Amino acid sequence: MELNSLSKIFLKELAKIKSSTPHSMEQSRKSIALCRRLLNTFRKKVIAKGFTSISEEIHFFKNVKSVPLSQLIYHKEIYRLELSQPKADKKQIKHFIQKNIQRLNHFFLSHIDFGQYLELGDTHLDTYYFTRKKVESIPISSTFLYVEDPEFSTPRDLMLAHFKAYGQVTVYLQQKLVHLKNDDLYENISSNSFEKLPWPFTNTDWVELVYALSISGMAKKNNLSIMKVSNIMQEVFEFTPKDLYKTFQDIKARKISRTLFLDQLTTSLLTEMEKSEK
Repeated sequence: MELNSLSKIFLKELAKIKSSTPHSMEQSRKSIALCRRLLNTFRKKVIAKGFTSISEEIHFFKNVKSVPLSQLIYHKEIYRLELSQPKADKKQIKHFIQKNIQRLNHFFLSHIDFGQYLELGDTHLDTYYFTRKKVESIPISSTFLYVEDPEFSTPRDLMLAHFKAYGQVTVYLQQKLVHLKNDDLYENISSNSFEKLPWPFTNTDWVELVYALSISGMAKKNNLSIMKVSNIMQEVFEFTPKDLYKTFQDIKARKISRTLFLDQLTTSLLTEMEKSEK
């Protein structure tokens, strides 16, 4: 079916937007435009050609249209959330996120029967939920279910899209909450950490140890530069190293032992081990 192919192309274009646009609001803005274009194309084709069978109509409104429609709802939600989220105060940000998670949970609870129908993979009401013939039976007083475009809507296609979109938005908000909690944990560790230890050795000794740790695998495994390893060590020791790269060249030019500091550490450890064995 041609509409299925358009949906697959749409998902690829959506992925390109995500990979090329790191800023969430700009990503959502571009994605919203893409969703609207595909939905407009779908509408024109459905009205012009219709469907060859009830099963084809159900498949479209349940599985095909819901792809761009749910993404449209999702990105409109993300855009709105990012726009209205408090900018500085972390407590306000947490409250904002939690309040919106509660709002989404309220939606799921309010439509729990339909959610269960989807969760269980039921199909016995698909003819009512996902064909246009049943649109006339929708109560106008039910604002969420009210259909403004009966030629391109069914009693539950919009709600289905909301279920899919709100599920994604919930995950998005929960991840933001986790990131905030991790930031708080890091800040608490930093503020309550022990006092930095004095570095009782020389700048050359520092550079020797930094390079030894880096070359032994720490830097490559964690994708760290020499400078980054040194900065991490500075979180523990009260010391400001100088001329890392030049000092390393001086170490390489040594005539006797190139690893004086490491040799000293090894000797001290072996001496202590021998003492403990006596």
